[in-house]
Amino acid sequence: MAHQDALRRPATDPDPPAPADRLFRLPGVYRPQADTLLLAAAMRREGFTPGTEVLDLCTGSGALALHAARLGARVTAVDISRRAVASARLNTAFARLPVSVRRGDLLSVLRGRAFDALVSNPPYVPAPTDAPSRLGGGRAWDAGPDGRLVLDRICDGAAAALRPGGLLLLVQSHLSGPEATVDRLAGAGIRAAVSDRVTVPFGPVLRGRARWLRAQGLLSHAVEGEDLVVIRGRKG
Repeated sequence: MAHQDALRRPATDPDPPAPADRLFRLPGVYRPQADTLLLAAAMRREGFTPGTEVLDLCTGSGALALHAARLGARVTAVDISRRAVASARLNTAFARLPVSVRRGDLLSVLRGRAFDALVSNPPYVPAPTDAPSRLGGGRAWDAGPDGRLVLDRICDGAAAALRPGGLLLLVQSHLSGPEATVDRLAGAGIRAAVSDRVTVPFGPVLRGRARWLRAQGLLSHAVEGEDLVVIRGRKG
């Protein structure tokens, strides 16, 4: 369908995503938090209409995929974690919403399909290892020493996954370089900018990693909170 016409601003905001305690999550699957809510608010402003085709990369429990479906979109959700896929499939079945949940490494399972919109809450937390976590909760947030292990791959592949005029909404931390995301997307043919920002206190992961982050120059000694940002982009 036509891609910019499929996106308009609604007269009223629909309900936010289901609270985390209402979603089934196997151990190790990301619990929806402030970044989920920030991205969901950005999605509501865009006004996905019936027929809008949305891709949710790194879907986790499926919270954002379900949110897009409640806004009227037809949604494909992808995650590499078997536990995430099982959780998302159960949540979408219980909600009886039109979401197709696929297991795969980002865009690898989509066979050249293109969408009106791509949304993603990927792993973006800087971690003291180059290799992605394979087990446990760290798989949902650890993203290499600069936090860009997954972000860069999404930036490089997003244009191929979007129709002309397609929308990108991506949430990340200031610790993983929003400017680098904007620049990389521009190089791939997507005009992008930071559209939303909120400051939240450090959670357990960043509190435990604060000394390492400061040693890497990623965090000021005076900072005790994390800025979460939404990157909004258009293809073409």
